[in-house]
Amino acid sequence: MEAFKVIQIKESVFADNNRQADRIREELRRTGTFLLNLMSSPGSGKTSTVLRTIAALQNELRMGIIEADIDSDVDASAVARTGTPVLQLHTGGMCHMDANMTRQGLDELSSDPLDLVILENIGNLLCPAEFDTGAVKNAMILSVPEGDDKPLKYPLMFSKVDVLLINKIDTLAMFDFDLQAVSQRVRKLNPEILILPISAKTGEGIQAWVDWLRQSVQQWKQTQ
Repeated sequence: MEAFKVIQIKESVFADNNRQADRIREELRRTGTFLLNLMSSPGSGKTSTVLRTIAALQNELRMGIIEADIDSDVDASAVARTGTPVLQLHTGGMCHMDANMTRQGLDELSSDPLDLVILENIGNLLCPAEFDTGAVKNAMILSVPEGDDKPLKYPLMFSKVDVLLINKIDTLAMFDFDLQAVSQRVRKLNPEILILPISAKTGEGIQAWVDWLRQSVQQWKQTQ
């Protein structure tokens, strides 16, 4: 028998994080706050989509935004100009958000009860998919210029999310991007996923996204 103990660090980290995430969700359930974790590659249009979402819902829902970045406050500054409560989180070089970071963000975001909080995660298709942030639902953005092969290269991300927004559809004519092919690839990984083509630039498809968010917030409040 070996005279030492072996600990699987990764498994231990995930287990601790998952327990914290479950506690966050239970607290959100009691307050009726719907937390959405929004993920994507850099440059896919997360902040532009968030701004479109704010414009559509800020008169209906009490909203707050948590902007996560390795550095910079560019995105938080853009959100702040809308008058929506926003918090900038710097991860100190870490390429993902975890439940503990989310807890800090929620604690600092607003002292008033919120209906909807959007966590704009780090731009990355790898690490963010592995960590439960405590969100009620997860969404991701795939932009047309990135190509329709991303589900083949990053299957974990596409298998983890509830909604896939295919952004920048106003550029379809300029890129070799097959909407049908990407939808088929994603549904093999995640049969229940909702796929919504949008353009954060022109507003095309945003109404369907906003309708889903509104309904999700209402359903979450009914679980209180």
